[in-house]
Amino acid sequence: QVQLVESGGGLVQAGGSLRLSCAASGRTFSNYVMGWFRQAPGKEREFVTAINWSSGNTYYVDAVKGRFTISRDNTKNTVYLQMNNLKPEDTAVYYCAAVNVGNNYLLRTRRDQYHYWGQGIQVTVSS
Repeated sequence: QVQLVESGGGLVQAGGSLRLSCAASGRTFSNYVMGWFRQAPGKEREFVTAINWSSGNTYYVDAVKGRFTISRDNTKNTVYLQMNNLKPEDTAVYYCAAVNVGNNYLLRTRRDQYHYWGQGIQVTVSS
């Protein structure tokens, strides 16, 4: 059974940085796409970024391009989300997600394309 556990959230001032971690277990993840989503109060859960574990290809939504970086550590089975220059509008619960894509290198950006989810972690950016 795939298990995803997020850590690293918290409260930070605008302009600050946080690094989220997603520890993945239960599978070999070389055929997986890993994604980060976020959900602000009263809003739908939205895609933020994704990485193909095997190829390292990444994709970001425009709102976070140049500020957020997704990466993975194969030795630790962990995906990271480095968030710099945080803004109050980045405040949300952040979720790690995973989907087995086999040999398909296409990334996934829709919530319904992901099969496994972490429990979520709060990120609050104060102005």
